[in-house]
Amino acid sequence: MPIRAVLWDIDDTLFDYTGADAAGLARHLEVEGIAERYGTPAEALALWRRITDRHWARFAAGEGTFQGQRRDRVREFLGRPVMTDGQADAWFDQYVAHYKAAWTVFPDVVPVLDALAVDYRHGVLSNSSLVNQDPKLRDLGLRDRFEVLVCAVELGVSKPEAAAFLAGCEALGLAPDEVAYVGDQPEIDARGARDAGLMAFWLDRDGGRGPGPDGAHRIEGLDRLPELLAADTRFGARSGIR
Repeated sequence: MPIRAVLWDIDDTLFDYTGADAAGLARHLEVEGIAERYGTPAEALALWRRITDRHWARFAAGEGTFQGQRRDRVREFLGRPVMTDGQADAWFDQYVAHYKAAWTVFPDVVPVLDALAVDYRHGVLSNSSLVNQDPKLRDLGLRDRFEVLVCAVELGVSKPEAAAFLAGCEALGLAPDEVAYVGDQPEIDARGARDAGLMAFWLDRDGGRGPGPDGAHRIEGLDRLPELLAADTRFGARSGIR
């Protein structure tokens, strides 16, 4: 069947999460007067991201709460396991303020959404929460572009599980083979979408990260997306697209 809708990831797909995270964390550590403790800004960010990934994986597996994983990230990063919940929340909230100040949409996003607006419906499937992602999309001026916003925290299941992708399709009222998915993670996004029966696009903005999963389109920007969706080569030349 032809593709009728596109489901989108948000962070590092529509929105420059890595850039905002780097700028926000660097500024927060500077204001707190502890930047030198972590070496370079890149080293501080690498540590923060490792800690984030580990605690998010625990939360995604059903261990703890959304707010709890935030607090645990702060305690581990600062090396202060006895911080109260209030102290950890306050530190994280201050970091978020600096992070939000650096929010930006990738320059290819709005032109592609404009180009696809007539022929395709649009929705979002994120591994975060509605509490985070709905305000983010509104602040970025993108929320009205999407019919549905489906998030893992409220679903109780996250990508790459097929149930997450199928929930996104169900929210649109479409079968998986009528939906494309665009995300920046080759396994969580592209392989997960492919295995759930969607047309999968891996957005490799950095380039050079390898071929990606078989049966998924690898693109280094969004400019080719309209062409590929129009061609709808679901069982054809995917392996040759780089």
